[in-house]
Amino acid sequence: MSETATPVAMVNVQIDGEWLQFPKGTRVIEACMKSGKFIPHYCYHPKLSSPGNCRMCLVETGRPKMTPDRQPVLDANGRPEIAWGPKPEICCALEVAEGMGVRTTSPLVEECRKGVMEFLLINHPLDCPICDQAGECRLQEFSVEFGKGESRFHEEKVKKPKRVDIGERIVLDDERCIMCSRCIRFMQEIAHDDVLGFLNRGSHTTLSVYPGKRLDSNYSLNTVDICPVGALTSKDFRFKMRVWFLKETKSIDVSCGTGANILIGSRENIVHRITPRENDEVNSCWMPDSHRLNFHYLHSDDRLKEPLVKGADAPSKWPRAIAAAAEQLKGRDPAKTALIASARMTNEELFLAKRLAAALKIENFDVLPRPQKGDGFLVSDDGNPNTSGAKMLGLATGRLASIAEGVRNGQISGLIVLGEDAVDCGIPTADLAKLEALVAMGILANRTTPYATVLLPSSAWAEKRGTMVNAKGRLQRLNQAIQPPGNARDDWEILRDLVQAVGGSNGVYSIEEVFKLMASETPALAGLTISRVGDLGVQLQLGA
Repeated sequence: MSETATPVAMVNVQIDGEWLQFPKGTRVIEACMKSGKFIPHYCYHPKLSSPGNCRMCLVETGRPKMTPDRQPVLDANGRPEIAWGPKPEICCALEVAEGMGVRTTSPLVEECRKGVMEFLLINHPLDCPICDQAGECRLQEFSVEFGKGESRFHEEKVKKPKRVDIGERIVLDDERCIMCSRCIRFMQEIAHDDVLGFLNRGSHTTLSVYPGKRLDSNYSLNTVDICPVGALTSKDFRFKMRVWFLKETKSIDVSCGTGANILIGSRENIVHRITPRENDEVNSCWMPDSHRLNFHYLHSDDRLKEPLVKGADAPSKWPRAIAAAAEQLKGRDPAKTALIASARMTNEELFLAKRLAAALKIENFDVLPRPQKGDGFLVSDDGNPNTSGAKMLGLATGRLASIAEGVRNGQISGLIVLGEDAVDCGIPTADLAKLEALVAMGILANRTTPYATVLLPSSAWAEKRGTMVNAKGRLQRLNQAIQPPGNARDDWEILRDLVQAVGGSNGVYSIEEVFKLMASETPALAGLTISRVGDLGVQLQLGA
């Protein structure tokens, strides 16, 4: 028996003279935002409780005028006449009510905002040029847009602690804190690690960790994201780059099966930071520290940059490397050849890997599973970002142990390893040394690469486009932020060339074409294109 959802009651609200409807329970600040009226705020955050302590979101409010018999007085248009209140109210902790009136830009509201800004700036240091938050500081922005043009404060500012090491990844400049309490509420309500609080009173209030505690949660860097000023800073990014120089690219995290939505901040082909991007279907506004800091290897000295053919005196050109790989693989007994792909590869790459296996008539193929202990929040139990995609495309077969055994006993003498270290797959280096052909594709030198007969340098996740399916079956899109180093190439192009070289099939010339071909052969992707996946992804209906 199907259940019918209870309809949400709607209430009529007048905002700056315009009557609109909103669901009952909507906070007034959210109603104003939905109506196109921006309300400056500091303590309010849509994913946290509303303490109402910054007072920046003050607005004028009113209720319907009532007759002696408690009926609303109606105007000529049949709308309630508003009896405006004598003083402003904060709109972040106030819910809409039937017949409510709201003024967001009245002279009283504007004067209140100027007063609040003046109080917030009393003890704030004038160090915007050297502040790490410059360029994305709401205090700076709102002081210009909503504050006074000059300061009336001539007294000595209260000096507060500076450069306080409060956690493994966090430095606190408390002199910049405006006591919005966002960080405190995040750690209480989202991270469930109640380690932050305020000490002292009035102008001497400071943010601090509780005695004997440290801000060492794996979600601590989210407090830096939501801090509206430069009080909480990331040790990894602190004073490394001005944010207005960064190019931001929408993409997804590939550290586990969650697939958190992210922004890649890069400049001059170097990734400088990763921050979470809002997607309520995946990660809300948050991401783990371990995942957001998992990008430095992109610029490692161990990156593979040139294709290599064993026995050659120098790095090979790509046509020679592809031809050498095809020469070693063509004509081999398919029963003596195996392919190990990676559930860290995109769907497009896995699709072409499956085509390569088909062109060589290989039936021994699999991906490396990475089970792990998740945290029940955003760290998945699956350490691979695209296990669902590998299953959807038929690459996850459970044959990895038999492949390793085949290499060990000599039944498998040719091996293709795509994006993995074969040692992690249960094949020791002594067995790799016995192989007649070992074609390896990857981004970093590992225990497998010294034994490769052909080594093909590929692109990392921030250097390519494609799609993945997260642990909950959501198809999401990777976007390219930087270029691969040296002569490394995009994985799908390498695989396409290999398929052509061993099978003579017609090629594809864009990632869109690969996706279209894959979608035509994969029921779960029917009717989709890469552009239709969009920034927030598409939920797939995957079979058991």
